[in-house]
Amino acid sequence: MEFLLFGAVQLRVAGQPLDVGTPRRQAVLAALAVDAGRPVPIETLIDRVWGENPPEEARNVLYSHLSRIRRLLDRVTELTGIPAAVTRKTAGYVLEIDPDVVDLHRFAHLVEQGNDHRATDADRAAALSEALRGWRGAPLAGLHGDWAERVRTTWHRRRLDAAVSWGELELRLGRPGAVIGALPELAAEYPLSEPLEALLMRALHAAGRDAEAVERYAAVRTRLAEALGTDPGAELRALHGEILRGELPPGPRAAPAAVPAQLPPDTPGFAGRDRALRRLGEIAGERSSAPRIVVLSGTAGVGKTALALHWAHRAAGEFPDGQLYVNLRGFDPAGSPVAPADAVRGFLEALDVPDDRIPRTLDAQAGLYRTLLANRHVLVVLDNARDAGQVRPLLPGAPGCVVLVTSRDQLTGLVTEGAHPLAVDLLDTAEARAVLRRRIGADRVAAEPAAADEIIALCAHLPLALAVVAARAAIHPAFGLSVLAGQLRDARGLDEFAAADPATDPRAVFSWSYLRLDPAAARLFRLFGLHPGPDIGTPAAASLAGLPRGRTRVLLAELANAHLIAEPAPGRYTLHDLLRAYAAELAHEEQSPAERNAAVHRALGHYAHTAYLADGFLDPRLEVPPELTPLPEGAEPDRITDHRRALAWFEAEHRVLLQAVQAEVEFDARVWELAWSMQRFLTMRGYWNDERDVLTAALSAARRLGDERKQAFAHLHLGGTHGRFGRHTEAADDLRAALALYAASDDVVGQAYTHRQTAWLLDRQGAATEALAHAEQALALFRAAEHRAGEATALNAVGWFHTLLGRHTSAIEYCRQALELQTLLGDQTGATQSWHSIGYAHQQLGDHAQAIACFEKALELVRGKGSLTTEARLLNELANLHRDLGDLAAARAGWCQAHDILVHLAHPDADEVLKRLAEVHSG
Repeated sequence: MEFLLFGAVQLRVAGQPLDVGTPRRQAVLAALAVDAGRPVPIETLIDRVWGENPPEEARNVLYSHLSRIRRLLDRVTELTGIPAAVTRKTAGYVLEIDPDVVDLHRFAHLVEQGNDHRATDADRAAALSEALRGWRGAPLAGLHGDWAERVRTTWHRRRLDAAVSWGELELRLGRPGAVIGALPELAAEYPLSEPLEALLMRALHAAGRDAEAVERYAAVRTRLAEALGTDPGAELRALHGEILRGELPPGPRAAPAAVPAQLPPDTPGFAGRDRALRRLGEIAGERSSAPRIVVLSGTAGVGKTALALHWAHRAAGEFPDGQLYVNLRGFDPAGSPVAPADAVRGFLEALDVPDDRIPRTLDAQAGLYRTLLANRHVLVVLDNARDAGQVRPLLPGAPGCVVLVTSRDQLTGLVTEGAHPLAVDLLDTAEARAVLRRRIGADRVAAEPAAADEIIALCAHLPLALAVVAARAAIHPAFGLSVLAGQLRDARGLDEFAAADPATDPRAVFSWSYLRLDPAAARLFRLFGLHPGPDIGTPAAASLAGLPRGRTRVLLAELANAHLIAEPAPGRYTLHDLLRAYAAELAHEEQSPAERNAAVHRALGHYAHTAYLADGFLDPRLEVPPELTPLPEGAEPDRITDHRRALAWFEAEHRVLLQAVQAEVEFDARVWELAWSMQRFLTMRGYWNDERDVLTAALSAARRLGDERKQAFAHLHLGGTHGRFGRHTEAADDLRAALALYAASDDVVGQAYTHRQTAWLLDRQGAATEALAHAEQALALFRAAEHRAGEATALNAVGWFHTLLGRHTSAIEYCRQALELQTLLGDQTGATQSWHSIGYAHQQLGDHAQAIACFEKALELVRGKGSLTTEARLLNELANLHRDLGDLAAARAGWCQAHDILVHLAHPDADEVLKRLAEVHSG
C-alpha cells in the first residue's frame, strides 16, 4: 500500500493504482495524508479543499467524500490486511495509517536521517539519495487552490535543500562525479538556484574541469540578469573568483581571538516546550546565506527568556566560536532600554577587542562586530528587546551565526526582513504539570492531581504565576496542594501572586507593558476587563470602546504587538485570566462607575442586536419578534447578510453569549433579549445544556422585570429542554407555568405553542393518545388566532400522532395540509418535519420507495441550514431503512455521515450510531 502525493495523487496496492475519484476527493485524501496519523480539524479540511470561499454545502459535501474514502480504505484493508481508516477524533479527522506509506512523509524521514550529524557522511548521503529518488514530480499535481500551491512551494524548497545537502556530502566523500552526473538535470528545473550552481562549480573544479565551472558561472549570471535583473550573490561571485585565481580549496580558518561564553544559567525546573525547542533546532539547522534569526515573542511572564536560554545551553556545542548574550531591558521599569551602541561595545569587549580599537560611531562599531563574526559559528541571544531598531545593529552578517531575540513585541520589522517568528504561548496542561513536578517534586503532584490541575488553571497556565506558587509550595512542604489551590481560589484578583521582587510579581510585570501603551490602547485594554466572554471580535471591541472599527483595529494591533492580548484567529482576540484580572483592576481604578456601566451596555447591546439579526437568517420568523431595547450611542451591530454568516457568527460568539447572559441584574432586559435570539440556534445545534442555562438566566431576568410573557417564553422552552434530558416532571411543571402565564396575559398563540410542546413531551413518554388531544387543541387555538405558521406546525403534529396510533392514511392527509402551508410561507424547517412525518407514515404502510423519497426530500431541505441534530436524525433513520431493505452500503454511508455530525456536536447518540456501524462491519 502506497499513498503517492508527489506527482498526481494516487493510492496504490501491489503496485496498481486504485480509483480515488474526482479531483475534489483526491484533494480531501491529500489533505488528510499530509498529516497522516494526526487529527485535521474539519475547518482546516474545508480550507485546504475549497480555500477562503467554500460553498454553503461544503461541510456536507466533505462528509460525502469522507464516507467514500472510508469505503475505499475498507477495500484496501481487505486487499492487503493492513489497517487503513479515517476516524473522527475530538480534534478532527485522522487518516489512520503508518505515515511512512505516504511518499511525502517517507521523503521527510529520509531527509531527517540525512541531516543527522551523528551518522557517517556515507550513510547520510545514502539516505538523501534515496529521498531524492522518491520524487515523482511536483506534489499534488492536478489539484488547484492556494493550499495545494503552498504545499508545492514548500516541498520544492525541501527537495532543493536535500539536493544541496547531498551534493555537499558527496564532495566531502571525494565523489565529485556523482554530483556532476546528477545535478545538471536538477539545476535545469531550478535555473535560478545559486546553491546548486555553486555545488556544480565546486564539483567540476574537483574533477579538474575549471573551464566548465567558469562557463556555468557565466550562464547563471546571464539567467539571473534576464530573469531578475540581478547579479549572482556574494558566495557565487567569491567562488568564481577563487577558481579563476586557483585558490580552491580555501585555506584554514583563522582561530578566533576569543571564545565568549556569556549565557546566564539555564532556568532551574525548566520543562515542556518540546515543539518550540524542536522548531528552534530546525531553524538553526537550515542552510542559509545569511544568519538565521528567530524572534521569540509572547506576553509578560510566559517564559520567553527561559525558553531561549534553555535551548541555547542545549545547543551551545554547535557554536564552537562562542555565545554572546545581552539583556536589552526593553521593558524594564528600573531604567532605560540598553542603547545599541552600548550593547555592541559589550560584544566587542567579549571578543577581546582592545578599547583603543573600538570605533566611536555605532555604524563603525557594528561593522567591526560583523567583521569579527564573518567566518565564525556564534550564537547571539538578544533578550528583552523593545523594538526592531534596537536589534538591527546587533545582527551579525555571517551565515554560520544564529540569533535568538526575545521580546513582548512581535518585532514585525525584523520578521518582514526574513527573521523567523516563534510565538511563545501559555503552557498546555501537560507542560504545566511537568513544571510543577520539576519544581516541587513528582510525588506531591501525583498525590493531589486534581489540586495540581486547579492550581494550573488558577495560574492561567502562565509560567511566571506557576513559579510563584511553586516557590511557596517548596517553602512550605507541609502544605497540601489543595490548601494552596484554596488560597488562590479565594484570592482577590492578583493579590495572591504579589511578591516583594517586582520581577516575580505578575501585576508589576504586566505594568511594564501596559505603561508603554498609547492612552487609547490603554483604555481599550482596561475595558477588556469588563467584557463578559473568553474572546472578542473586532466589531464587539469597537462597541465596547464606543469607537469606529478602523480606529479599534489599530488599537487592537498595538495591544497584540505588545502581547497584552492574543489573536488566535483573524479578527478575534483573547487574553489569559490573569491579564483579564489585571485589566479589570485597572478598569475599576481608572474608569468611573458610569463609564464602566456604559461600556457594558454598549457591548451587550452589540451582542443582543447582532444575535437578533442573525436569528432572522436561520429561518424566516413565523411569529412576531419582541422589540429590542435601542442601541446605546457608540454601539452598532455586526453586519449579518445571509444564512451562512449568521451561523458563522453564532458559532464564533457562542461561548461569549453564554457568559453575556450571566450579566448583572441591571442588564436584565438585555439578558432576556439575548436568550430569545439564541434559543433557536442552540436548539438547532443540539446544545441542550447551554440552552437550559440560557433559559434559566432568562427566566430569572424576566421575573425580576415582572414581565409575564417573558417568563412564559422561558418556561415554554425550558419545558422542551427538560424533556430532552428525560426530566418529565420538571418539563411538565414548566409547561403548566407557561400555559398559566400566557392565559393570564391573553396570549392565545403562546397557549397554542405550549399545547404543542406538551404534545411533544407526552410523545416522548409514549402517551400518543393524550399527545394527540393537546396537538388538536393547539391546532384549534392557532386557527382561532389566524396564526398560519402555527397552524401548519400543529397540522403536522396531529398527523404525526395519527400515524403513531396506526391511522397512516389520515396522518398523510394532515401532514400534506401542513406541507402546503409551510411551502406557501417559506417555512423550510417546518416543511422538513412534515416531509419526515409523511415518510414515516409511508414506511409504516410498507411503501419503502415513497418513504425513502420523503426522507431524502427532508434531508435536501435541512442540509446546509445549520440544524445539525435534525440532519443527523434524518440520516440515521434513512440509514436504518436502507439496512432493513438490505442495502448495507447505503446504510453505512448514512450512519457515517450521521456519526460525524453527532461527534462534532459531542452528542450522546454518536455511540449508538457507532454500534450500528460496527454491527454492519462485523456482519
